[in-house]
Amino acid sequence: MESLAICTTASFFSRPFRLSNHVSAKHRVPSLGFERALKVCCAAETMSASQGDRVAEKGKEAKLWGGRFEESVTDAVERFTESISYDKQLYKQDIMGSRAHASMLAKQGLMSTSDRDSILQGLDEIERRIEDGQFVWRTDREDVHMNIEAALTDMIGEPAKKLHTARSRNDQVLTDFRLWCRDAIDKVVVRIKHLQIALVTLALKNDGLIVPGYTHLQRAQPVLLQHLLLAFVEQLERDASRLQDCRVRLNFCPLGACALAGTGLPIDRFMTSDALAFTSPMRNSIDAVSDRDFVLEFLSANAITAIHLSRLGEEWVLWASEEFGFITPSDSVSTGSSIMPQKKNPDPMELVRGKSARVIGDLVTLLTLCKGLPLAYNRDLQEDKEPAFDSVKTILGMLEVSAEFAQNITFNRERIRKALPAGHLDATTLADYLVKKGVPFRTSHDIVGRAVALCVSKGCQLQELRLDELRIIDPVFEEDVYDFLGVENAVKKFSSYGSTGSECVANQIDYWVTKLEIK
Repeated sequence: MESLAICTTASFFSRPFRLSNHVSAKHRVPSLGFERALKVCCAAETMSASQGDRVAEKGKEAKLWGGRFEESVTDAVERFTESISYDKQLYKQDIMGSRAHASMLAKQGLMSTSDRDSILQGLDEIERRIEDGQFVWRTDREDVHMNIEAALTDMIGEPAKKLHTARSRNDQVLTDFRLWCRDAIDKVVVRIKHLQIALVTLALKNDGLIVPGYTHLQRAQPVLLQHLLLAFVEQLERDASRLQDCRVRLNFCPLGACALAGTGLPIDRFMTSDALAFTSPMRNSIDAVSDRDFVLEFLSANAITAIHLSRLGEEWVLWASEEFGFITPSDSVSTGSSIMPQKKNPDPMELVRGKSARVIGDLVTLLTLCKGLPLAYNRDLQEDKEPAFDSVKTILGMLEVSAEFAQNITFNRERIRKALPAGHLDATTLADYLVKKGVPFRTSHDIVGRAVALCVSKGCQLQELRLDELRIIDPVFEEDVYDFLGVENAVKKFSSYGSTGSECVANQIDYWVTKLEIK
């Protein structure tokens, strides 16, 4: 039996009665009377937690589903099929769902109000014990649902046996899991915003700094650093939007779908859906217990976010190298080498890049799990929890450390300034100059290409060519060409919406400062 110490009158009744915050006021139930609550409390076993451990080791209790079985499962089967080792983190959602279900059953006349009150009070006590570390999780009770229900039965007796009326573990676990994913999405979105704020703040600190822009990892055009950082902010905004869209689609309630076909009992699925802050009950009971689209979509959104973070990590790992030298991470976000005393490594961002593989792998695991399953529920789907838990834990960590890194790096302005002339970054701006002179772009492209070839042969930059040298290539060049040459002049010439021009980037900065409420 579940090991539960006797509650003293003082400790048990010092806590106010509460129903889940998600239960609407019209569904709330009154507190237990003193005598009734005392009877609930004293029904608990008198064992300590350590005694309960010994009982769990000595023998197995009958399964709640074991009526038609004559033998217990073997130890190997029990070890192989248990999920309590990881799904116990759904305890809060499981208790929340049971509160809503019990209140609905009472309203529909499927249990008495006194039984409902006993169940609600017992669930409160179980939740308190779990959060205080006093609850003993038992492998022989398989999962979080059976652990809580069996403990409730040990505590209050017969009323607990009515809680599973018009409910299967199939719809119960999906209700828990949807609630958990909904909460997890909210946490990930908050972390995304924190990283966005860190990146915009970093951009504000580096106003006017020009860096080389790359394509194919080759020098391409000059860009403002702020513009580059805001590109990652835009990616993160799409990540948050995907997660919020996913939240909308997952927020439908499977509770009451039972095993797959629903029930003939007069339940009110709209009441439980409302109590748990879902949009509405799921329309099809078979779909309700077999659907895993919501978690596939969630893990897909996490995987895309992880790829964006990996790209950010790659950028900063390269820029921290001696070959680039564009950034210097502080000691607080760097690590050293066990053999090379001089090393200072940007390990957090290397691990961000590496851990993206885990998040992608979690998605692939779940896709593979679901690909060949017939309707409706199959035990294979027990394996959907660990990839989801790992994906969320990993992406939260990646977002957190990326924000920490952004807050602890310095851009080396002098190193960047010295690196800018290489690569003829102003070549495209020179082509634009010729277009403004009426030269077709393809012809302009060819002319500038020959000018670059001349620079390569002379070992100089475009702005260092004399006007007579440029006119030998094409007589269209005039003295005003030098207003278009050099990285500073090139950046000033950008003016299209969303471009790297100073005014355009200032508008983008203003937008994000306002949207993210940065002060």
